Amino acid sequence: MLLHVVAVGRIGRSPEAELVTRYAARLGTSLKITELSEGRAAARLPAPLMPARTVVLDERGRALASDALAAQLGRWRDDGVREVRFLIGGADGHDAATRDGADLLLSFGPATWPHMMVRAMLAEQLYRATSILANHPYHRGD
Repeated sequence: MLLHVVAVGRIGRSPEAELVTRYAARLGTSLKITELSEGRAAARLPAPLMPARTVVLDERGRALASDALAAQLGRWRDDGVREVRFLIGGADGHDAATRDGADLLLSFGPATWPHMMVRAMLAEQLYRATSILANHPYHRGD
């Protein structure tokens, strides 16, 4: 299953970019990252691999524990989902139509996080989720 992070803004050469690169290397070809400029609509993205699911990162979403995120990804994988798109908005977040069309609204808590930090946090959580699904010792939960 392809994990596709679609983010508004360029991460450039920053400490957050180093973290994203580290987890992207660990995830290998199962992770794709697409950066959009602020004015480019997500509708211009190529069609997803079908069937697909969309996860919108939004402060109004559900805060999931790492194992719960892994379980959700595992269910989608087992149901034959080929691509999960994770949408990270720009400074103004996502519009109502994007939020309403999501299969899951995901939150990293009620705090407002810088978008570049969210990208690094998401990359780590995706690596953690795939490690949990593979019974890899990276995750040392309960």
